[in-house]
Amino acid sequence: MSSQWPLWEIFIRGQHGLNHRHVGSLHAPDAEMAIKNARDVYTRRNEGVSIWVVPSSQITASVPSDKGPMFEPSKSKIYRHPTFYDIPDEVGHM
Repeated sequence: MSSQWPLWEIFIRGQHGLNHRHVGSLHAPDAEMAIKNARDVYTRRNEGVSIWVVPSSQITASVPSDKGPMFEPSKSKIYRHPTFYDIPDEVGHM
């Protein structure tokens, strides 16, 4: 059995944002302590309104070296590019 606490990934939602942003990692024995520690470490200036903590062991990520096979199929979906849509002059700059 490991003597080190689990690693948690910390996400903070700022006062002026709608999304959570990854701000770092920390070790804690459980989720409740991870939130308390994240509050103390990552929101010192009262800038956060929400904290998410996720066990690092629960995150699955793509491998950067597989970016070709992973993202190439999106190039064949040309309808996703905005060049196929006419924007009325009244809209102005987007």
